[in-house]
Amino acid sequence: MTGRVIRVTGPVVEANGMRGSLMYEVVHVGETRLIGEIIGLSEDVATIQVYEDTTGLAPGEEIKRTGAPLSVELGPGLLGMVYDGIQRPLEVVREEMGDFILRGASLPALDRKRTYAFTPVATPGGAATPGTIIGTVQEGRFTHAILVPHETAGTFSHVAGAGEYTVTAEIARVTDNDGAEMPVTMLRRWPVRDARPFTKKLKSGDPLITGQRVIDTFFPIVKGGTAAVPGPFGAGKTVVQHQLAKWSDADIIVYVGCGERGNELADVLRQFPALVDPTSGEPLMGRTVLIGNTSNMPVAAREASVYTGITIAEYYRDLGYDVALMADSTSRWAEAMREISGRLEEMPGEHGYPAYLSSRLASFYERAGNVTVLGPSGRIGSVSVIGAVSPPGGDFSEPVTQNTLRVVRVFWALDADLAHERHFPAVNWLTSYSLYPDDVEGWWDEHVGDQWKEMRSSMMKILQKESELAEIVQLVGPDALPEDDKLSLHIAGFIRESFLIQYAFDPADTFSAPKKQYRMMQLITDYAGYGREAVTRGMPVSAISALPVSKRLLRLGTIPDADFKEHFEMTEREMKQAFSTLCGGMK
Repeated sequence: MTGRVIRVTGPVVEANGMRGSLMYEVVHVGETRLIGEIIGLSEDVATIQVYEDTTGLAPGEEIKRTGAPLSVELGPGLLGMVYDGIQRPLEVVREEMGDFILRGASLPALDRKRTYAFTPVATPGGAATPGTIIGTVQEGRFTHAILVPHETAGTFSHVAGAGEYTVTAEIARVTDNDGAEMPVTMLRRWPVRDARPFTKKLKSGDPLITGQRVIDTFFPIVKGGTAAVPGPFGAGKTVVQHQLAKWSDADIIVYVGCGERGNELADVLRQFPALVDPTSGEPLMGRTVLIGNTSNMPVAAREASVYTGITIAEYYRDLGYDVALMADSTSRWAEAMREISGRLEEMPGEHGYPAYLSSRLASFYERAGNVTVLGPSGRIGSVSVIGAVSPPGGDFSEPVTQNTLRVVRVFWALDADLAHERHFPAVNWLTSYSLYPDDVEGWWDEHVGDQWKEMRSSMMKILQKESELAEIVQLVGPDALPEDDKLSLHIAGFIRESFLIQYAFDPADTFSAPKKQYRMMQLITDYAGYGREAVTRGMPVSAISALPVSKRLLRLGTIPDADFKEHFEMTEREMKQAFSTLCGGMK
């Protein structure tokens, strides 16, 4: 179970004497017991990627095998925690080691001393199949079901009574068909590279409501869907993901900082405990698990952080919750793969990335989905994956962006020009797309209003018309256009300024409920309809834009959700009266 280091190349280490090792087995490298993972085997030589700094590691130092793959600890106590890429609890690290993680540090991810109030559900003699609920504990506002492990089946021979238990305490015993008894605890371990099994993948028609109008209305994502947020430096990728993490209606948020700057993760740590979850009134960290892997940490750990995050997300999915995973950013993960591949002297693909880049990205995103989980209860849970992409220079033709586009169904393309104009979110409505509008149309019709598809289509056509007229306006100016085209530009300005721009620091505008979004669309499309009628009667667009109600439409987003119905009705009456007076005075 031991070997010796024969070569050190940055985060890649080669060792001999490793015959019998397994691919992706975890090993401890050198005297400081650095954590590594076997990524290649040739006879008795193993290639290991080390998740910590290898400075000072020398040939001849010992390698100790663990016999187990890289795994995460799952169970009560994950929510509110901050981990590094290999699931070391950073708050515990700070208490025990100071501000820096000592190399080779190994700490349990879940607190072994903390107790939880366990309420049994199963009874002795009952069937114990994978996914069967043994009992429940309360984790904040969430009911955390303790399930029979995937590899266990048989009959309950013992179920613990109600009481306080640690995660390592025995809460049940299962007797299999051969008569062997297996103890069951609340603590589980799962290999991060293996997707957790489920019964059936379902098609989802429920949108993941984010409160961001350009997303929910124009480019929606469903619960269990996949989305990419590409954009150049400064376009607002991280801000968009922060907004989604704060306001989306997923039950659980798993935020993976994959190689981003430390100040961005510090913002999350500073803001989330101070923010209140609108659905529960509790701190936002109470439903969040944060995986922090910053740009100054070893590059190999970026890959581990992505898999750690998706495995935790799948675990809460199996409990019947809707989970949203934010990965910021997958480009940093791809860069780590490129560096490791270069150290291994593999044949490079496009832009130096490894040839297996596309398959790695696909295997990550395909773990999203809306599924029926294992167990007799028929629980349904989902994992939605939203990955930021950082193409160099904003070039969307580079390999990471293009390979991501092949597997995701939503593309929120961030535009640097819009960001420089202080247009937030800087989602370009001409280059972005979503393949989910037909899936969520039924939800909007049932829960909000039955004109959602028509109004959305109408507003998109106006924005496309504005784009077509832009070149003409640059050549001859807007005054040379016919009144009908002037009106299209006027309405497009309302859509951009009133609907698409959203002020993240305005308490009323940072989140828009679906009903508010729908009523805003109604006012804008009604205004467009009245305006076209006025233009056909010979009224100039300058007279329409001078109406007081036109200025009222520009401030729709800043009206609080609770007051918007009254404001909507008042504005609707005022609009109808204003256009009636305007057109009535015409001959």
